[in-house]
Amino acid sequence: MTPPKHIVSAAAVVVNDRNEVLLIKGPGRGWEMPGGQVEEGESLKEAAIRETKEECGLDIEVTRFCGIFPNVSASICNTLFLGKPVGGELTVTPEALETGFFPIEQAMEMVTFLNFRERIQFSLDENMQPFYVEF
Repeated sequence: MTPPKHIVSAAAVVVNDRNEVLLIKGPGRGWEMPGGQVEEGESLKEAAIRETKEECGLDIEVTRFCGIFPNVSASICNTLFLGKPVGGELTVTPEALETGFFPIEQAMEMVTFLNFRERIQFSLDENMQPFYVEF
C-alpha cells in the first residue's frame, strides 16, 4: 500500500475535575498529550478518543474542537480537541512509558517537544479558539 500523501492527526488535551492536564511520556518526544494518526473511515473526534484509550487506558469525552496546527513542510495536519476523563484507568504502554495528570503550570514546564506546549496552551485558552497555526 502506498503511504498517504498527507497525514491527519488528532490529539486530546484532557483536563480532569482538579484542573490538571493529562500527559504521557513517549519514548521519543518526552511528555506530550495523547494523539496520533487518524485511520481511514474514522472521524477526527473518534481518533482523539481512540488514541487516548490506546496510549494510556483512559476513556475520554471530547468537549470541544480547539483548532489546527498544520505542518506544511511535512504535509501533516494536526487537529486538537479538549476532553475530560469519563472512565478507564491510566496505564503505561509502549507509546506511554509514564502517564499522569499534572497541574497546568507544571505540565507546561514538562512539555518540551517542538510546539507541543503552544498546542496545549491554545487548547486551554477559549479566547484563542478556533486557532490555525501554520509551521
